[in-house]
Amino acid sequence: MAMKLEYAHIEKPTDGPARLQRMPRIRVAQIAMDYLAYGFSPDEMCRQHPYLRLAEAHAAMAYYFDHQGEIDEEIRQELDQATRDRNTRDRSPFYVRMKARGLL
Repeated sequence: MAMKLEYAHIEKPTDGPARLQRMPRIRVAQIAMDYLAYGFSPDEMCRQHPYLRLAEAHAAMAYYFDHQGEIDEEIRQELDQATRDRNTRDRSPFYVRMKARGLL
């Protein structure tokens, strides 16, 4: 018999990423990125992001560790999209001039 886990403070719509219930614009992946990129503990995450409650940070990290493959894939897709966007956008005239002068 499979048991479905519930995560306080986290909602996971069937067609979208896991998010904070109180602040649905904040995804679990965003919180996990603070851990992955900077090694932030939940306490430090709350110091860096005052809107975040300690219980929410702990719940997000618990969800991340229980669904690490899913969240890592979400992060990977976001990074890939950012790279594609960066490589396909038009450069500003200032950037082009600086690049031509060898300053970038």
